[in-house]
Amino acid sequence: MSSRIETYRVSAYNTAKQSENKMHDDTVAKRFGFSGGLVPGVDVMAYMMHMPVARWGRAFLERGLIDARFVKPVYDGEMTDVTADESNGVLAIEVRSRGDLCASGSASLPAAAPSFSISDYREVPAASERRPVNAASYEMGKWLGTAPRRWAGEAASEYLADIRESDPIFAREGLGHPGLIQRVMNRVLVDNAILGPWIHVGSKMQLLSAAKTGDEITARAKVTGNYDKKGHRFVEIDALVVANGTTPLAHCWHIAIYQPREQAAA
Repeated sequence: MSSRIETYRVSAYNTAKQSENKMHDDTVAKRFGFSGGLVPGVDVMAYMMHMPVARWGRAFLERGLIDARFVKPVYDGEMTDVTADESNGVLAIEVRSRGDLCASGSASLPAAAPSFSISDYREVPAASERRPVNAASYEMGKWLGTAPRRWAGEAASEYLADIRESDPIFAREGLGHPGLIQRVMNRVLVDNAILGPWIHVGSKMQLLSAAKTGDEITARAKVTGNYDKKGHRFVEIDALVVANGTTPLAHCWHIAIYQPREQAAA
């Protein structure tokens, strides 16, 4: 038996207009065949996270599992509908805009968070000097780190406003939104190479504990895939995201096109 959670409607906001990734810039994105700058996939995934948090509350933030695949762009200012149907304890989530399916995924609440040892994930610093992306940037088996990041006070409030999050649990309980973990996953790529326009394709995230506002967040990441597909160059990353150097927050898988075929052929 299935049931539907109330549709969550968001006025999408492109938080990355000034980003180094010019796929979020209207002029550049149009050269790649899009109608304008793309709303970041990590923010679309943050819209999706509203549904399991509405369903399971803090328990989801402590041990929830979510995945997302991005099918078509979401654009700045567009009304975007997030729907979720629950069946056998699993939410099937869809994001639609302009009448198109833009993203899909699922979320569930395991009985307990799996255990991960920090020592199994090598801690390395972000690149001391970023270089233009090349074949060595994301070699198979390579360990990558990120510069520490924290969202506290005004920055935490601004983030919730940017992703249009309306659930009061984050401000009320001083919790960090798990979308921030996804932003750190993007930094695995950006902190270690100078990229041209690139596209986040999909992610899976097993939450291990609830992040707190002001936590210093880093990722310990290993490249598990690097391949060409239809002219695009893809990278896949397996990472443990850690708070304050000691607390595992999430086990994440991240897939991105780090060189679209137009760039790869240049």
